Amino acid sequence: MRRRRLPTRGAKRNQLVKAARSSDYRFLEDVVRIQFPIRAAQSYLRRNMANRISYRLVETRRGETPGMVRGVEVRHENSGERSWVSGRRVLANGQLASFFVPDHLVTIEPQVDGAAAQTRVLSQGDEIVLHVPVRGYLRYLPGIFQGNGPVTQREVLRVRDASVVRWGGAAKEQVRVLDVDEDPIRRFLFLFQHIMSGVTDRIDAIPDLTDPLLCDSRFLPWLASWVGFELDESLPIHQQRELVRRAIRLFRSRGTRQGMEEMVRVLTSAPVRVRERVRPKAAVLGQCTLIGGRDVVERYHLSEPGGSYLMSAHDRSDTSFFKLILEPRDRFHGRFGERAPGVLRRIVQIVSQERPTHVVFTIEFDVRK
Repeated sequence: MRRRRLPTRGAKRNQLVKAARSSDYRFLEDVVRIQFPIRAAQSYLRRNMANRISYRLVETRRGETPGMVRGVEVRHENSGERSWVSGRRVLANGQLASFFVPDHLVTIEPQVDGAAAQTRVLSQGDEIVLHVPVRGYLRYLPGIFQGNGPVTQREVLRVRDASVVRWGGAAKEQVRVLDVDEDPIRRFLFLFQHIMSGVTDRIDAIPDLTDPLLCDSRFLPWLASWVGFELDESLPIHQQRELVRRAIRLFRSRGTRQGMEEMVRVLTSAPVRVRERVRPKAAVLGQCTLIGGRDVVERYHLSEPGGSYLMSAHDRSDTSFFKLILEPRDRFHGRFGERAPGVLRRIVQIVSQERPTHVVFTIEFDVRK
């Protein structure tokens, strides 16, 4: 008996879903929206981006948590202009929230202003500056140094009340009034705070120099040279980090089934399976399938089945052959789209480099759904 599928209650057909806007600034927006601590923000951005990352200490505002990233400043290398990624506290109804509202009732919405407000394009040479609020050394000084107003010294004429009662006139008294502005003092103290924070951060970041997931991307070839691993610097940063992290394991398993599967997954994100000791289908007159593609990409475009291969006259053992099985063709095309031919060519290059020289392999898509 065939079951009927009931419609979901409340669901609308052909309902349009607003697609999330993806850009080069999405990692910066995540840092502002989640309010990463400074160390976690640097690790997150260095893992996903190759730009130069620094930070700038700013004075805390009312309601802010020290040490959390307030905003991000992007200094564009080509144009010299700047862009800012900031967050605003919004209530559930869309109104702006004050600092009195608890954090669990507020959603932080990131917004991009400045030169990249419309394009949201980030080049590799742009510098990223994280603005981190801290409580400065100014709070340790007396309250007079935390007043408002310019740093000036002015003369004020004041009248004594006793002179008015006794003489009926106003005897003028000259008084000096000193108004102190905290801005010059704050800037002066921030020099020491930046120096001390930079020194302590450099000391704390010494163990990260040998961690491929946290170190600067420029150190990755240096770390790979420790184990004699040739790193392809044209790969994305996250793939370079994974390769360096797994370099020793990949060396130990190179040429094996696990090594080839892991290498293909790291470099192409394509799930593969290796079946050992599987001979290719030999060409037999009247039972072979002719194929017209010159390489694997043309055969993929033509959707040709696995063809037959001419075997050499002398006998070879089954250990000289293996088969690389990919996911079903429609699922493979849905995963990579227009990049599918390039990914397929990349898989062939990887397996050809990792396999033993005397071993022959074939590629086919899985027929199971």
